Amino acid sequence: MPAAHVTLTDVLATADPGATGALWRLDGAARQLDANVLRLRPGTRGTPHVEPDLDVLLYIAEGGGTLWRAGAEEELVPGTVLFVPRGEERAVGAGDDGLVYLTAHRRRPGMTIRRAAAPVTAQGGEAPCLLPRVCADCGRATDESDARYCARCGKRLPGQEPGRTSGLS
Repeated sequence: MPAAHVTLTDVLATADPGATGALWRLDGAARQLDANVLRLRPGTRGTPHVEPDLDVLLYIAEGGGTLWRAGAEEELVPGTVLFVPRGEERAVGAGDDGLVYLTAHRRRPGMTIRRAAAPVTAQGGEAPCLLPRVCADCGRATDESDARYCARCGKRLPGQEPGRTSGLS
């Protein structure tokens, strides 16, 4: 279950003062929402990109900066709430004081393993079991057969505990 209550003051007080990127993430496997508190160093700008699938809500908490989108610039000041629709190119940049902001969007569905509707008739035997590649905490499946930790949440993957082998080659 995700933490029911966290304050921005607590997030910033417990974060390394030089840390940038995601300082806090909403966690828990059984949720429909993703949220992050991010910090950018003064004068830095993210790479312009297009999010094809998810609308994003931004809340500017501290500092200031600029949102570049749809060929225009928007000033970011504390207290600003912005809706950025999917399919729109965007980039966020920090001003002279840096920038701390919250993002919220629908959670991307994780990779799931489902039972086939009909028996598999392909030659070559059964596919390898992917369970050692699925994070027990967040449900993300890794593509790398030798991964030891989840790329999303950093937890050790099942079958990768010390003294165990996953059976994957």
